[in-house]
Amino acid sequence: MNPIVEIEKVSKQYRLGDVGTGTLSHDLNRWWHTIRGKEDPYLEVGDVNDRSVQGNSEYVWALKDISFNVNPGEIVGVIGKNGAGKSTLLKLLSRVTAPTTGTITAYGRIASLLEVGTGFHPELTGKENVYLNGAIMGMTKSEITDKFDEIVEFAGCARYIDTPVKRYSSGMYVRLAFAVAAHLEPEILVVDEVLAVGDAEFQKKAIGKMKEVSQDQGRTVLFVSHNMGTIKQICNRCVVLEKGQVKFDGDVVEAINLYNRKDIAEGEANKMSISIPLEKNNYPDEVIFKQCTLMEGNHVASDEVSDINEVSVVIKGEIIKPNRNLIVFVSLFDEYNNLISVNDVFENSNITPEDLVPGEFTLTAKLPVDEFLPRNYRINISSVIHYQGWALKEDEINFDFRFIKTNFSHPVYSESNFPMTGKSKPGYLNTSFNWELVYEKN
Repeated sequence: MNPIVEIEKVSKQYRLGDVGTGTLSHDLNRWWHTIRGKEDPYLEVGDVNDRSVQGNSEYVWALKDISFNVNPGEIVGVIGKNGAGKSTLLKLLSRVTAPTTGTITAYGRIASLLEVGTGFHPELTGKENVYLNGAIMGMTKSEITDKFDEIVEFAGCARYIDTPVKRYSSGMYVRLAFAVAAHLEPEILVVDEVLAVGDAEFQKKAIGKMKEVSQDQGRTVLFVSHNMGTIKQICNRCVVLEKGQVKFDGDVVEAINLYNRKDIAEGEANKMSISIPLEKNNYPDEVIFKQCTLMEGNHVASDEVSDINEVSVVIKGEIIKPNRNLIVFVSLFDEYNNLISVNDVFENSNITPEDLVPGEFTLTAKLPVDEFLPRNYRINISSVIHYQGWALKEDEINFDFRFIKTNFSHPVYSESNFPMTGKSKPGYLNTSFNWELVYEKN
C-alpha cells in the first residue's frame, strides 16, 4: 500500500527571543552562504527542545529529523509532553509553516483543526464561514451546499448559523469547525487537542465521526490528544514524540505505556525507589508535609511492585497548629489517566481532623493488592485546608508504578467465571476499596 503522507527527515528550527528570523548580520550571513551554494550555517547550531533546561543557543529545534509514513485509512495518534513538538508537526502537515529541512508529501486534500476557530473569520456568520472553509480546502460551492445541512445538524448550532461567529462560545466554535473539517470529505484530517473544549456529548460524536471517516470512507486521521483513553479507543497506531524526536512508532498500548512511564525512565535506573521529599508547604504555620513514600513490605518500593508483599503509601509530616478543616486526598489513576479512586484519608478511617495534635505524624494507606490487576498506575497526593486553599497542590506529588500480579488463585480471576469470553475479569481493579490509615503522634 502506498502511503498517503510521507514525512522524510523533517526538522523545524525556531529562534528564541524577539520575533523575526534573526539579526541583520544573521540574514546577511544566510544570504552569503546561499548565493555561494552552501548550506544555511545556522542549521549546525541549536539545542534540543527541552523546555525545562536553560540552553546555550538562541536557536532551538522544535522538531529534529522526523521520519515516518501514514497509510490511507489509518488513525494515527500523536502523543508526548507539552513542548514535545506535536503541534509543530501538525502545523507543518497543514502547511501553516514550512519545515526548516526535510520534505512532507501529502497525496490528497488536508483539513486541519489546530485550535478553536481555525480558519474562521470572526465577522462572518457561521454559514459564510462554512463556505469559506470549504473553498479553502478546495471544495466547490455545489459540494459544500450538498453537505451543508449535515454540517449544521452535526454541529447542533442551527439557531446561530446566521450569527457572526465572534459571538459563539468556544464550544460552538469547535462544534462547527470540526463539522466542516469532517464533512467536506478531505482525504486527510488533522486534529489537535481542541476537542477537549467541547462537551461530553460532542466529544462522543466527534470520536464516532473520526472512526466513521476512517473505517467506512477510508480517510486518514492524525490526532493529537493528552487523553490516553481516547487515543486507545480510536487509534490503530501511535507516535510518541519526545524533545522534538520520534521516541516510538507502533502499537498504541505500547506507546501509551512508554508515554506514562518515560518520566520514571529518564535519567534514572530501571528500578527507581519511590520516595519523594516534599519541599513545598503552602501553610507552614499549620501543617508541614515532609515525605511521601511507596512502601513494599518494610522497604521503599521501586517502580515495579507485586502482590507478594504488603504495599502502602506513607505520608510523613508535622502538625504545627491543628485545623479541623484539613483534608488529605490519595487518588489512584490508571495508565490512561482515568481516575479509579479518590479517597479522603480521614473520611475512610477512624481518624478525624479533630484527633490531630501538634507533633509529627505518619499516615499510612494500605493498597488492597489482591484487588489489583497487572497494569500501570499513578498515585497522586494532595491536601487542602477547607475555606483557605491548597496545603499541598494536586500537581506536586505524583508517582507511577507497575503492578506485577503473581497470584491468580482468587476465584474472580477464574476463566470459568467468564465462559462467554474465556477471559478473566476485565478492568483495572476487582472491586472498590477503602484505605486503612494509621496516625502516629507524639
